[in-house]
Amino acid sequence: MANFEQYKEALTDVTYIDLFAGIGGFHAAMDAFGATCVFASEWDKHAQTTYIENHGIIPKGDITEIEAEDIPSHDILCAGFPCQPFSISGKQKGFEDTRGTLFFDIARITKHHMPKVLFMENVRNFARHDHGNTLKVVQKTLEEIGYNLWCQVLNASHFGLPQNRERIYMIAVRKDILIKEFAFPAPTYEPVMLKEVVLPDEETDEYVIERDDMTIDPSKIPEPSLFHDYPLKPIRIGTINKGGQGERIYSEYGHAVTLSAHGGGPGSKTGCYYINERVRKLAPRECARVQGFPDDFVIPVSDAQAWKQFGNSVPLNVLKHILKSICDTNEIYTYLTEKELFNDKMMTT
Repeated sequence: MANFEQYKEALTDVTYIDLFAGIGGFHAAMDAFGATCVFASEWDKHAQTTYIENHGIIPKGDITEIEAEDIPSHDILCAGFPCQPFSISGKQKGFEDTRGTLFFDIARITKHHMPKVLFMENVRNFARHDHGNTLKVVQKTLEEIGYNLWCQVLNASHFGLPQNRERIYMIAVRKDILIKEFAFPAPTYEPVMLKEVVLPDEETDEYVIERDDMTIDPSKIPEPSLFHDYPLKPIRIGTINKGGQGERIYSEYGHAVTLSAHGGGPGSKTGCYYINERVRKLAPRECARVQGFPDDFVIPVSDAQAWKQFGNSVPLNVLKHILKSICDTNEIYTYLTEKELFNDKMMTT
């Protein structure tokens, strides 16, 4: 498991804002590096409840109704923003092309405050959305404002979490911070399986699925003694009904499928798993764990809301590795902290 202990105070003097904050995945990762949140925005009242309970900050509501000048200045802007079609995508009008979308709010806040770094996340297919025009408009908009943008798709399964979750991560750096390239973290490929994070059976009885149309193929169930040879991905071993969405059964010796805020079927939002010879959904605490949230993370909402919230959240391990890369990029770190270059001896993990 990666060790971030050397980085826990690396960003102590750095401030950030948390837009489209959800339950605070970015907040949790930034907090682990010592950064200070000066503003958060989240419109969903249930997510606000979870955010307040865990981070002690009441997120403001709809970001589209908040003026940029009412937001404190900050060093880093964090945002896991929704993917939307741009009204005139591909017209190469930059900033104007983003009007009517939620990215426009990121752009207008950025234009007003000019933070040093933007740290953003979106769905895997964002780069191909609208035949690539969406990403082109985002890049052109940020270049027009004064930023260089780097993007890369990373999978939580490759960073020590037992969940197949591919997302695109975007780092935009203000142009006066002279760097030629931003290097995203290399996968760690830590051997990990879902079984390592599941709760005891007595705490998961309510999530057991009992149906007559379930089929398990014993030949597909992995041999536990060969765990370290398993691929870092979900291992399908069975089917419910016709095997549609939410009707596929996976082994506890593999990874979880991508948690989702939506979806139907008996395994809606979490997937179905054969755990200790029972087929069931994942409990909210297990969903928290496969996203990298610690067990002291409070879940103050109903199961239905919790499944939605963790399905909408971001994998903490991936965020932390990207933050480590930011700290390891001396030019960025110097501008962020206005300190001497980060001590190379502290770079080891």
